Amino acid sequence: MFVDQAKVFVQAGAGGDGCASFRRERFVPKGGPDGGDGGPGGSVIFRAVTGEQSLVNLRFQQHWRAERGFHGKGKGQHGHRGQDCIVEVPLGTMVWDEETDELLVDLTEVGQEFIVAQGGAGGRGNCRYVSSVNRAPTKCTPGKPGEERWVRAVMKTIADVGLVGYPNAGKSTLITAISDAHPKTAPYPFTTLHPNVGVVEFEDFFRFTVADIPGLIDGAHDNVGLGHAFLRHIERCHALAYVLDMGGVDGRDPLEDLKHLRAELEMYQEGLSERPCILVANKMDLDGAPENLERLRAEEPYPVIPISAEIEENTAEVVRILRELVTELREREAERKQREKEANAPATLPPVLDMEPPTMEPPTEE
Repeated sequence: MFVDQAKVFVQAGAGGDGCASFRRERFVPKGGPDGGDGGPGGSVIFRAVTGEQSLVNLRFQQHWRAERGFHGKGKGQHGHRGQDCIVEVPLGTMVWDEETDELLVDLTEVGQEFIVAQGGAGGRGNCRYVSSVNRAPTKCTPGKPGEERWVRAVMKTIADVGLVGYPNAGKSTLITAISDAHPKTAPYPFTTLHPNVGVVEFEDFFRFTVADIPGLIDGAHDNVGLGHAFLRHIERCHALAYVLDMGGVDGRDPLEDLKHLRAELEMYQEGLSERPCILVANKMDLDGAPENLERLRAEEPYPVIPISAEIEENTAEVVRILRELVTELREREAERKQREKEANAPATLPPVLDMEPPTMEPPTEE
Protein backbone atom coordinates (compact mmCIF):
# COMPACT_ATOMS: atom_id res chain seq x y z
CA MET A 1 0.00 0.00 0.00
CA PHE A 2 1.36 3.39 -1.03
CA VAL A 3 0.48 6.50 0.99
CA ASP A 4 1.99 9.92 0.26
CA GLN A 5 -0.17 12.05 2.59
CA ALA A 6 -1.09 11.55 6.23
CA LYS A 7 -2.46 13.59 9.12
CA VAL A 8 -1.25 12.65 12.60
CA PHE A 9 -1.48 13.91 16.17
CA VAL A 10 1.81 14.29 18.03
CA GLN A 11 2.14 14.81 21.77
CA ALA A 12 5.41 15.30 23.63
CA GLY A 13 5.87 14.04 27.17
CA ALA A 14 5.28 16.28 30.16
CA GLY A 15 8.14 17.02 32.52
CA GLY A 16 8.40 15.16 35.81
CA ASP A 17 7.48 16.91 39.04
CA GLY A 18 10.06 18.24 41.44
CA CYS A 19 10.26 16.70 44.92
CA ALA A 20 10.00 18.38 48.35
CA SER A 21 12.11 16.29 50.73
CA PHE A 22 14.45 16.73 53.69
CA ARG A 23 17.40 14.69 54.78
CA ARG A 24 16.38 12.67 57.80
CA GLU A 25 19.17 10.54 59.19
CA ARG A 26 20.27 9.62 62.67
CA PHE A 27 23.00 11.80 64.06
CA VAL A 28 22.50 14.27 61.19
CA PRO A 29 20.49 17.13 62.73
CA LYS A 30 19.08 19.69 60.35
CA GLY A 31 20.06 17.75 57.24
CA GLY A 32 18.42 20.27 55.01
CA PRO A 33 16.35 19.93 51.81
CA ASP A 34 17.33 17.20 49.33
CA GLY A 35 14.41 17.02 46.90
CA GLY A 36 15.52 16.30 43.30
CA ASP A 37 14.33 17.84 40.04
CA GLY A 38 11.92 16.15 37.66
CA GLY A 39 13.25 14.94 34.34
CA PRO A 40 12.26 16.63 31.05
CA GLY A 41 9.67 14.93 28.90
CA GLY A 42 10.53 13.15 25.67
CA SER A 43 10.04 14.85 22.30
CA VAL A 44 8.38 13.65 19.10
CA ILE A 45 11.04 13.62 16.38
CA PHE A 46 10.60 13.03 12.65
CA ARG A 47 13.61 11.35 11.06
CA ALA A 48 14.23 10.84 7.32
CA VAL A 49 15.40 7.32 6.43
CA THR A 50 15.93 5.33 3.25
CA GLY A 51 14.11 2.26 4.52
CA GLU A 52 10.67 3.87 4.20
CA GLN A 53 9.09 4.35 0.79
CA SER A 54 5.70 5.76 1.82
CA LEU A 55 3.79 7.18 4.77
CA VAL A 56 1.78 4.03 5.34
CA ASN A 57 2.96 3.78 8.97
CA LEU A 58 1.41 7.20 9.65
CA ARG A 59 -1.87 6.19 8.04
CA PHE A 60 -2.40 3.28 10.42
CA GLN A 61 -0.96 4.95 13.51
CA GLN A 62 -2.33 8.46 13.77
CA HIS A 63 -1.32 9.22 17.36
CA TRP A 64 2.34 9.47 18.39
CA ARG A 65 3.21 10.19 22.01
CA ALA A 66 6.54 10.49 23.77
CA GLU A 67 7.25 9.34 27.32
CA ARG A 68 6.84 11.79 30.18
CA GLY A 69 9.78 12.66 32.43
CA PHE A 70 10.24 10.85 35.72
CA HIS A 71 9.60 12.61 39.03
CA GLY A 72 12.38 13.75 41.30
CA LYS A 73 13.01 11.88 44.57
CA GLY A 74 14.60 12.46 47.95
CA LYS A 75 18.33 12.23 48.60
CA GLY A 76 18.93 14.56 45.66
CA GLN A 77 17.76 12.06 43.06
CA HIS A 78 16.78 13.78 39.83
CA GLY A 79 14.26 12.11 37.52
CA HIS A 80 15.65 10.95 34.19
CA ARG A 81 14.47 12.17 30.82
CA GLY A 82 11.45 10.62 29.12
CA GLN A 83 12.16 8.57 26.02
CA ASP A 84 11.78 10.36 22.69
CA CYS A 85 9.28 9.14 20.12
CA ILE A 86 11.09 8.68 16.78
CA VAL A 87 8.87 8.73 13.69
CA GLU A 88 10.71 7.42 10.62
CA VAL A 89 9.54 8.92 7.33
CA PRO A 90 10.79 8.67 3.73
CA LEU A 91 13.18 11.15 2.17
CA GLY A 92 11.35 14.11 0.68
CA THR A 93 8.72 14.34 3.42
CA MET A 94 7.38 17.82 4.17
CA VAL A 95 5.71 18.40 7.55
CA TRP A 96 3.06 21.11 7.91
CA ASP A 97 1.24 22.44 10.96
CA GLU A 98 -2.39 21.55 10.36
CA GLU A 99 -3.80 24.54 12.25
CA THR A 100 -1.60 27.35 10.92
CA ASP A 101 -0.67 25.69 7.59
CA GLU A 102 2.98 26.57 8.30
CA LEU A 103 5.75 24.48 6.78
CA LEU A 104 7.74 23.10 9.70
CA VAL A 105 10.47 21.17 7.91
CA ASP A 106 11.43 19.60 4.60
CA LEU A 107 13.36 16.38 5.24
CA THR A 108 15.60 15.91 2.20
CA GLU A 109 18.77 14.32 3.66
CA VAL A 110 19.34 10.88 5.11
CA GLY A 111 19.29 10.98 8.91
CA GLN A 112 17.91 14.54 9.05
CA GLU A 113 15.80 15.06 12.17
CA PHE A 114 13.31 17.66 13.32
CA ILE A 115 11.56 18.04 16.68
CA VAL A 116 7.87 18.33 15.82
CA ALA A 117 6.72 18.48 19.47
CA GLN A 118 9.11 19.59 22.23
CA GLY A 119 9.01 17.78 25.56
CA GLY A 120 8.07 19.73 28.68
CA ALA A 121 10.65 20.94 31.19
CA GLY A 122 10.98 19.11 34.48
CA GLY A 123 9.89 20.67 37.77
CA ARG A 124 12.39 21.91 40.37
CA GLY A 125 12.94 20.25 43.73
CA ASN A 126 12.99 22.14 47.01
CA CYS A 127 16.78 22.01 47.21
CA ARG A 128 16.78 24.61 44.40
CA TYR A 129 15.07 27.18 46.64
CA VAL A 130 17.58 27.30 49.48
CA SER A 131 18.67 30.85 50.28
CA SER A 132 20.32 32.76 53.10
CA VAL A 133 16.92 33.60 54.57
CA ASN A 134 15.12 30.34 53.83
CA ARG A 135 17.19 27.37 54.91
CA ALA A 136 14.34 24.85 54.82
CA PRO A 137 12.13 25.57 51.79
CA THR A 138 9.14 23.35 51.16
CA LYS A 139 8.45 24.72 47.69
CA CYS A 140 8.71 22.51 44.63
CA THR A 141 7.24 22.93 41.13
CA PRO A 142 5.40 20.53 38.82
CA GLY A 143 6.68 19.62 35.37
CA LYS A 144 5.61 21.60 32.30
CA PRO A 145 3.27 19.96 29.79
CA GLY A 146 4.74 18.88 26.44
CA GLU A 147 3.74 20.37 23.11
CA GLU A 148 0.93 18.77 21.14
CA ARG A 149 -0.42 19.48 17.68
CA TRP A 150 -1.92 18.00 14.53
CA VAL A 151 0.54 17.87 11.64
CA ARG A 152 0.21 16.96 7.98
CA ALA A 153 2.98 14.99 6.30
CA VAL A 154 3.30 15.11 2.50
CA MET A 155 5.83 12.96 0.68
CA LYS A 156 7.47 14.05 -2.57
CA THR A 157 9.62 11.43 -4.25
CA ILE A 158 13.31 12.26 -4.56
CA ALA A 159 15.05 10.67 -7.56
CA ASP A 160 17.80 11.54 -10.02
CA VAL A 161 15.57 10.93 -13.05
CA GLY A 162 11.79 11.01 -13.38
CA LEU A 163 9.96 9.18 -16.17
CA VAL A 164 7.18 11.41 -17.50
CA GLY A 165 4.58 10.44 -20.06
CA TYR A 166 0.98 9.73 -20.88
CA PRO A 167 -0.74 6.59 -19.58
CA ASN A 168 0.29 3.38 -21.32
CA ALA A 169 3.40 5.00 -22.86
CA GLY A 170 5.66 2.25 -21.44
CA LYS A 171 7.21 3.94 -18.40
CA SER A 172 6.76 0.95 -16.09
CA THR A 173 8.12 -1.41 -18.74
CA LEU A 174 11.16 0.84 -19.19
CA ILE A 175 11.97 1.10 -15.47
CA THR A 176 11.67 -2.68 -15.21
CA ALA A 177 14.16 -3.08 -18.08
CA ILE A 178 16.81 -0.68 -16.74
CA SER A 179 16.57 -0.95 -12.93
CA ASP A 180 15.77 -3.28 -10.07
CA ALA A 181 12.18 -2.06 -9.81
CA HIS A 182 9.39 -4.38 -10.92
CA PRO A 183 6.10 -2.48 -10.96
CA LYS A 184 2.92 -3.93 -12.38
CA THR A 185 2.70 -3.69 -16.18
CA ALA A 186 -0.40 -4.25 -18.31
CA PRO A 187 -1.66 -3.13 -21.75
CA TYR A 188 -4.16 -0.60 -20.43
CA PRO A 189 -3.92 2.97 -19.09
CA PHE A 190 -3.32 3.86 -15.42
CA THR A 191 -1.71 0.56 -14.52
CA THR A 192 0.63 2.58 -12.27
CA LEU A 193 -1.23 4.47 -9.56
CA HIS A 194 1.72 5.52 -7.40
CA PRO A 195 5.41 6.30 -8.02
CA ASN A 196 7.92 3.47 -8.14
CA VAL A 197 11.60 4.18 -7.56
CA GLY A 198 14.25 1.91 -9.03
CA VAL A 199 18.03 1.90 -8.66
CA VAL A 200 20.33 1.56 -11.66
CA GLU A 201 23.70 0.10 -10.61
CA PHE A 202 26.96 -0.34 -12.51
CA GLU A 203 30.00 -2.55 -12.05
CA ASP A 204 32.09 0.44 -10.93
CA PHE A 205 29.60 1.00 -8.06
CA PHE A 206 28.10 4.10 -9.70
CA ARG A 207 24.35 4.27 -9.13
CA PHE A 208 21.41 6.56 -9.70
CA THR A 209 17.69 6.38 -9.03
CA VAL A 210 14.82 6.47 -11.50
CA ALA A 211 11.20 7.26 -10.56
CA ASP A 212 8.27 5.90 -12.54
CA ILE A 213 5.66 8.67 -12.26
CA PRO A 214 2.03 7.66 -12.92
CA GLY A 215 0.71 8.78 -16.30
CA LEU A 216 -0.44 12.37 -16.74
CA ILE A 217 -3.44 13.52 -18.71
CA ASP A 218 -4.57 16.87 -20.07
CA GLY A 219 -5.63 19.15 -17.22
CA ALA A 220 -3.38 17.47 -14.65
CA HIS A 221 -2.25 20.89 -13.41
CA ASP A 222 -5.89 21.50 -12.38
CA ASN A 223 -5.85 18.19 -10.48
CA VAL A 224 -7.75 16.34 -13.21
CA GLY A 225 -7.23 12.61 -12.83
CA LEU A 226 -5.32 12.96 -9.53
CA GLY A 227 -2.94 15.28 -11.36
CA HIS A 228 -1.52 17.01 -8.28
CA ALA A 229 -0.97 13.68 -6.53
CA PHE A 230 1.21 12.64 -9.48
CA LEU A 231 2.83 15.97 -10.35
CA ARG A 232 4.18 16.59 -6.85
CA HIS A 233 6.53 13.64 -7.27
CA ILE A 234 8.17 15.28 -10.31
CA GLU A 235 9.19 18.40 -8.37
CA ARG A 236 12.21 16.72 -6.72
CA CYS A 237 13.55 14.91 -9.80
CA HIS A 238 16.82 16.43 -10.98
CA ALA A 239 16.31 15.39 -14.61
CA LEU A 240 13.37 14.20 -16.71
CA ALA A 241 12.96 11.48 -19.30
CA TYR A 242 9.90 11.98 -21.49
CA VAL A 243 8.63 8.55 -22.57
CA LEU A 244 6.66 8.86 -25.83
CA ASP A 245 4.49 6.32 -27.61
CA MET A 246 5.92 6.53 -31.14
CA GLY A 247 3.34 4.09 -32.50
CA GLY A 248 0.57 6.64 -32.05
CA VAL A 249 -1.77 4.19 -30.34
CA ASP A 250 -5.38 5.41 -30.03
CA GLY A 251 -4.69 8.03 -32.69
CA ARG A 252 -2.21 10.01 -30.57
CA ASP A 253 0.60 12.11 -32.02
CA PRO A 254 3.87 11.77 -30.01
CA LEU A 255 4.94 15.33 -30.86
CA GLU A 256 1.67 16.76 -29.60
CA ASP A 257 1.93 14.57 -26.51
CA LEU A 258 5.35 16.07 -25.76
CA LYS A 259 4.04 19.62 -26.11
CA HIS A 260 1.10 18.92 -23.83
CA LEU A 261 3.30 17.25 -21.21
CA ARG A 262 5.62 20.24 -21.09
CA ALA A 263 2.66 22.60 -20.85
CA GLU A 264 1.18 20.65 -17.93
CA LEU A 265 4.49 20.71 -16.05
CA GLU A 266 4.96 24.43 -16.65
CA MET A 267 1.42 25.31 -15.55
CA TYR A 268 1.85 23.24 -12.41
CA GLN A 269 5.19 24.82 -11.46
CA GLU A 270 7.05 27.49 -13.37
CA GLY A 271 10.39 26.25 -14.69
CA LEU A 272 9.58 22.56 -14.17
CA SER A 273 9.50 21.88 -17.92
CA GLU A 274 12.97 23.41 -18.31
CA ARG A 275 14.72 20.70 -16.28
CA PRO A 276 17.51 18.81 -18.11
CA CYS A 277 15.86 16.04 -20.10
CA ILE A 278 16.10 13.33 -22.72
CA LEU A 279 13.40 11.99 -25.05
CA VAL A 280 12.76 8.24 -25.02
CA ALA A 281 11.01 7.20 -28.22
CA ASN A 282 9.31 3.98 -27.13
CA LYS A 283 7.42 1.30 -29.11
CA MET A 284 9.60 1.61 -32.18
CA ASP A 285 8.45 -1.84 -33.28
CA LEU A 286 4.98 -0.51 -34.16
CA ASP A 287 3.85 0.73 -37.58
CA GLY A 288 4.39 4.43 -38.18
CA ALA A 289 7.03 4.77 -35.46
CA PRO A 290 10.02 5.43 -37.83
CA GLU A 291 8.17 8.32 -39.49
CA ASN A 292 7.28 9.85 -36.13
CA LEU A 293 10.90 9.44 -35.02
CA GLU A 294 12.16 11.48 -37.98
CA ARG A 295 9.65 14.24 -37.21
CA LEU A 296 10.68 14.26 -33.55
CA ARG A 297 14.40 14.50 -34.32
CA ALA A 298 13.78 17.31 -36.78
CA GLU A 299 12.01 19.47 -34.19
CA GLU A 300 13.77 18.65 -30.89
CA PRO A 301 17.34 19.63 -29.91
CA TYR A 302 17.42 17.17 -26.99
CA PRO A 303 18.81 13.63 -27.24
CA VAL A 304 16.26 11.24 -28.74
CA ILE A 305 16.76 7.52 -28.02
CA PRO A 306 14.60 5.08 -30.02
CA ILE A 307 13.83 1.93 -28.03
CA SER A 308 11.38 -0.88 -27.60
CA ALA A 309 11.15 -1.37 -23.85
CA GLU A 310 9.04 -4.53 -24.02
CA ILE A 311 11.80 -6.48 -25.78
CA GLU A 312 14.57 -4.38 -24.13
CA GLU A 313 15.87 -3.13 -27.46
CA ASN A 314 18.39 -0.26 -27.12
CA THR A 315 17.57 0.24 -23.42
CA ALA A 316 21.29 0.06 -22.65
CA GLU A 317 21.73 3.30 -24.62
CA VAL A 318 19.13 4.97 -22.38
CA VAL A 319 21.10 3.90 -19.31
CA ARG A 320 24.36 5.21 -20.78
CA ILE A 321 22.96 8.63 -21.65
CA LEU A 322 21.19 8.94 -18.31
CA ARG A 323 24.44 8.16 -16.51
CA GLU A 324 26.23 10.93 -18.41
CA LEU A 325 23.42 13.36 -17.61
CA VAL A 326 23.31 12.46 -13.91
CA THR A 327 27.10 12.70 -13.62
CA GLU A 328 27.07 16.17 -15.14
CA LEU A 329 24.28 17.34 -12.84
CA ARG A 330 26.06 15.99 -9.76
CA GLU A 331 29.27 17.77 -10.73
CA ARG A 332 27.36 21.04 -11.15
CA GLU A 333 25.74 20.59 -7.76
CA ALA A 334 29.10 19.87 -6.13
CA GLU A 335 30.58 23.01 -7.69
CA ARG A 336 27.61 25.08 -6.53
CA LYS A 337 27.95 23.84 -2.96
CA GLN A 338 31.68 24.53 -3.04
CA ARG A 339 31.08 28.11 -4.19
CA GLU A 340 28.49 28.62 -1.44
CA LYS A 341 30.90 27.21 1.11
CA GLU A 342 33.67 29.55 -0.01
CA ALA A 343 31.29 32.53 -0.06
CA ASN A 344 30.10 31.83 3.48
CA ALA A 345 33.56 31.08 4.85
CA PRO A 346 34.75 33.66 7.43
CA ALA A 347 37.42 36.04 6.29
CA THR A 348 40.84 35.09 7.60
CA LEU A 349 43.86 37.27 8.12
CA PRO A 350 46.96 36.49 6.10
CA PRO A 351 49.41 34.29 7.98
CA VAL A 352 52.19 36.01 9.85
CA LEU A 353 55.51 34.95 8.41
CA ASP A 354 58.13 33.92 10.91
CA MET A 355 60.93 36.13 9.55
CA GLU A 356 63.71 37.96 11.30
CA PRO A 357 63.63 41.74 10.95
CA PRO A 358 66.22 43.17 8.57
CA THR A 359 69.44 44.34 10.17
CA MET A 360 70.43 47.97 9.78
CA GLU A 361 74.09 48.63 9.16
CA PRO A 362 75.53 51.79 10.78
CA PRO A 363 76.31 54.59 8.35
CA THR A 364 79.92 54.83 7.27
CA GLU A 365 81.91 58.07 7.74
CA GLU A 366 83.29 59.66 4.63
